Amino acid sequence: MKLSDRIKPISYLKANAAEVIGKLAEHQQPMIITVNGEAKAVLQDIDSYEEMQEAIALMRIIQIGQQEIREGKVVPLDEAFQRIHDGSVD
Repeated sequence: MKLSDRIKPISYLKANAAEVIGKLAEHQQPMIITVNGEAKAVLQDIDSYEEMQEAIALMRIIQIGQQEIREGKVVPLDEAFQRIHDGSVD
């Protein structure tokens, strides 16, 4: 689906809500809704939204890990395994 096919005025959404929702799920492509010719909202199917949220959460975890590495909050691998073996994980 072309980008121009995914840009619709809010009046189109109001008149064709069921069809729009069906197409969102079918194509898994977001739709841009305009008001007075300006983009104001993005609609997407729930599966794509959840996938995006999971990707964002994973990126946050990676970012936290990178920050901890920069701050020196790391332990050598053999020490980490020893802590796990000993049951002394913090």
